[in-house]
Amino acid sequence: MEKETIYLSLGTNLGNREQNLICAIELLSRILGNPLAIAPTIETKPWGFQSENLFLNTVAAFDTILSPHELLAATQEIERTLGRTTKSIDGEYKDRPIDIDILLYGNNIINSPKLTIPHPLMHKRLFVLQPLASIAPQLQHPILNKSMTELLKEI
Repeated sequence: MEKETIYLSLGTNLGNREQNLICAIELLSRILGNPLAIAPTIETKPWGFQSENLFLNTVAAFDTILSPHELLAATQEIERTLGRTTKSIDGEYKDRPIDIDILLYGNNIINSPKLTIPHPLMHKRLFVLQPLASIAPQLQHPILNKSMTELLKEI
């Protein structure tokens, strides 16, 4: 399989948030190799639910030879390793020590019961687009055919 450049969104609002992000990126690096880029961390209010706990968010780019579903399994295993016990169900979000979302997998478009790429909500989330645009401003969304900078201006 050819290498694909992937973009992952990482967020945390429980525990030592900085350490959660560092550990997640270290664990991802063990599987994927060194990141191509890591966006500056931003602090944001929870999106889609109420909580007193603010999030730290970033985006990291990697190259991978893993298939999209292998990558999903790897990110979910890292989430469990770092203490995440439940995934969001029916759009009901909760506080969590780590959340890793696959935003983009090359220019691939995937719609399966377990995985949708590009991430279906990425273009609506400032906490995704702001860090993503900081490391890949001209990157094109494969469905919307707009750059990350253009999508960021639309929020």
